[in-house]
Amino acid sequence: MTIDAVVRDQTVIAWLTAAEAVVSDRADYLTQLDAAIGDGDHGINMTRGFAAVGKALAGQGDAVPPGRALVLAGKTLVSTVGGASGPLWGSALRAAGRTLGDAESFDGDGLADALDAALQAVVDLGAAAPGDKTMVDALGPATAALRERLSEGASLVDAAGAAADAAERGAQATVPMQARKGRASYLGERSIGHQDPGATSAALIVRALHQALAAEE
Repeated sequence: MTIDAVVRDQTVIAWLTAAEAVVSDRADYLTQLDAAIGDGDHGINMTRGFAAVGKALAGQGDAVPPGRALVLAGKTLVSTVGGASGPLWGSALRAAGRTLGDAESFDGDGLADALDAALQAVVDLGAAAPGDKTMVDALGPATAALRERLSEGASLVDAAGAAADAAERGAQATVPMQARKGRASYLGERSIGHQDPGATSAALIVRALHQALAAEE
């Protein structure tokens, strides 16, 4: 089967591995963004969390169903990442994993359903809406773009690329926003003019998904 037909367990692990690499590579940048409007530890926390995810997955052998891999990643992030990022990403990945269940593979629509569930978990836990200057401003456009491109007949890789582009635009669009949730909301109007670190790391992780899928072509 081609990657357009099925996403396998190793593809999901490759995504999480790529996410670990990009979060580590951009840790200083994420920390700089967070220092301006938050606690200044976002890059450190995300790097520690995804490094722990990599270790957890390495201990599971070679045949972890995609859904179970995501649930394990979510549980690991909750237990290792401080601040809001751990619970939010943990809830997101666990919701995505539960949506996929124990199936050994899934198609584009299954991926879209999983990412929709991830987004809803973030919204439910953080009570954030589009425009609040949070990771929702990146994840929301990403999930919408993925489903839209799939409905238009695009390949899964192309749809994931569109999702990553949309997430990056969403993160950039947080610059003129005033934060209404999280630590940054305490700054009021002083949060305007800064890109949200949570939206930025979300965009990096969606881009990592695209890269993992593209590598399977």
